[in-house]
Amino acid sequence: MSAVSDRLPVFPWDKLEPYKKTAAAHPDGIVDLSVGTPVDPVPELIRKALVDAADSPGYPTVWGTPALRDAITGWLERRLGARGITHRHVLPVVGSKELVAWLPTQLGLGPGDKVAYPRLAYPTYEVGARLARAAYEVYDDPRELDPANLRLLWLNSPSNPTGRVLTKRELTDIVAWARAHGVLLFSDECYLELGWEADPVSVLHPDVNGGSYEGIVAVHSLSKRSNLAGYRAAFIAGDPEVLGPLLQIRKHGGMMTSAPTQAAVVAALGDDDHVREQRERYAARREALRSALLAHGFRIEHSEASLYLWATRDESCWSTVAHLADQGILVAPGDFYGEAGARHVRVAFTATDERVQAAIARLTR
Repeated sequence: MSAVSDRLPVFPWDKLEPYKKTAAAHPDGIVDLSVGTPVDPVPELIRKALVDAADSPGYPTVWGTPALRDAITGWLERRLGARGITHRHVLPVVGSKELVAWLPTQLGLGPGDKVAYPRLAYPTYEVGARLARAAYEVYDDPRELDPANLRLLWLNSPSNPTGRVLTKRELTDIVAWARAHGVLLFSDECYLELGWEADPVSVLHPDVNGGSYEGIVAVHSLSKRSNLAGYRAAFIAGDPEVLGPLLQIRKHGGMMTSAPTQAAVVAALGDDDHVREQRERYAARREALRSALLAHGFRIEHSEASLYLWATRDESCWSTVAHLADQGILVAPGDFYGEAGARHVRVAFTATDERVQAAIARLTR
């Protein structure tokens, strides 16, 4: 066990505990804007689908029910503009973090192979490479990477933590570069339905991939768009030549989404109204927090999509964390996401309306 755990970095969130205690001591309580966890209710139609499927004594399948695969393919065509998607092009996963962490291992990567991901990025991309004992490298523009031994290229648009969105032209050029060099491209698109000042595009769109899914896979989650973080519901879609072997590996590993969750996902992907309503909640919280942070002397960079504001006061991120903790507000230090974030903080707007208003009152008094 120690041999595996020794490959991993210190869990970053543990370093935030002293600041969390400071924020929690505020007379009006903590406003936790650090972790982007949903707080609003799971929509009723999704809960009903879960309950209706609760009597599920048998084992679920790793590939999911035909109804689930129909729901995924239908959503990909309706929402992302994908064309020619079949059941062979999709695979349910047990939450997207599990997929990100174990993908390099399941792909057979190891010493001598390389994984690349954005300079500012979700820490689990690095964790996945470490678990597989593969090398890893960060980039500003993936087309500037040395493709030698590069086996897995991660994109993340919209970005966590910055909210930056890659344009259709950028995506098209990166897909072409990856194919030209034989590099497998996985695009983390979990925030794609949360564009505010941009309209995010998937690598599954034919304008990006030229009508072919060769060498590309997109990762999608229902945690944010449907408040299903507690359900562990996600899926990947793209090249069947990649998904087929992954399905076999995951069958052997028993990596299956529960039957009630599969039924809930069918309901969630078939309904757009609850997504629109949740977007409206987030849009209002985002604008209110953005205005308060600007009034408090912050500068907001990127943040055109996702559930976060990428903010700076041009000082150490930990000085900013301490300053806000003194006011009972907890945010994530930017260096959790890479050294390039050392002077920024990530501010989530996933708190309740009441807690968001409490933060605004403290920032603008």
